[in-house]
Amino acid sequence: MITKTSKMLTKCALGGLAILMASMPSYASDWKPIKPVEMVIMAGQGGGADRLARLFQSIIQKESLASMPVLPINKGGGSGAEAMRYLKDKSGDPHVLMATLNSYYTTPLRTDIGVDIEEFTPIARMAVDTFVLWVNADSDIKTLDDYVAAVKAAGGTWKMGGTGTGQEDSLITAMLEKEFGIKHIYVPFKGGGTVAKNLVGGHIDSTVNNPSEQMGFFEAGKSRPIAAFTPERLAVFPDVPTMAELGHPMTYYMQRSFVAPASMPDAAVAYYVEMFKKLSQTEEWQTYASKKALMTDFLSGDELQAYFLAERAAHADILKNM
Repeated sequence: MITKTSKMLTKCALGGLAILMASMPSYASDWKPIKPVEMVIMAGQGGGADRLARLFQSIIQKESLASMPVLPINKGGGSGAEAMRYLKDKSGDPHVLMATLNSYYTTPLRTDIGVDIEEFTPIARMAVDTFVLWVNADSDIKTLDDYVAAVKAAGGTWKMGGTGTGQEDSLITAMLEKEFGIKHIYVPFKGGGTVAKNLVGGHIDSTVNNPSEQMGFFEAGKSRPIAAFTPERLAVFPDVPTMAELGHPMTYYMQRSFVAPASMPDAAVAYYVEMFKKLSQTEEWQTYASKKALMTDFLSGDELQAYFLAERAAHADILKNM
């Protein structure tokens, strides 16, 4: 039997509990990593993805944006398949992040690796990267017309360097072949940095490197940009025309984002989204992005997942046309 007194005591207890809960910080704001955080990179060392991940790790450390160290780890095997399988096996782990590139879409489409990107947890898109057609500075090629003529004259022996079949630069190479009726020998390397070195070393004839991967060689006068795969000219290359303005509406971007394993706790997701949001506002990141022709556009949550799925569909069409 519930007495009037017991009812009053129950109300008091509930009221006290409510006051206590209101005074406590939310779990999301209180959660912090309790051990070093792995930042898995689904590419080899020296390329755009690797450079950016390590830049982000450096900024996070300098700006004290995380309570524990963030450790970059390269897992580029199988065009990123190694990294994606690793992330799948880390379901629920709040101490793992993965730096992505467009093989995030293409690798599961090309090969049955038992991964569905829709299961992963979107964290943050930091930027979209751009692509430029490059030749060695010692080459006689100065225009897109020169390039097409040279590739045709090579009779199928022209070497285009890249980071693997199905990777972003191989997709652009396929677009060029379809658009101009030309043929390349596609030569894969372990990372974009190695591709750039082989161009200036004379081991390949052209690349479609990201600006960040070729910028050092360009500034040293060792490589030459021919055309950009962007709607408008890049501020860092004001004299380089776009494919579109040359009459070939070819645009292509590389997303630079972070995802986490499936079933990551909401509090951990909120922590990492806030960490990358703060990082996106730092002067060092904004300056770097401007110098390297990266287009900053922060996305997270459902908007980022919708972007991923739309890009996956678009890349499925590109692969079909290849």
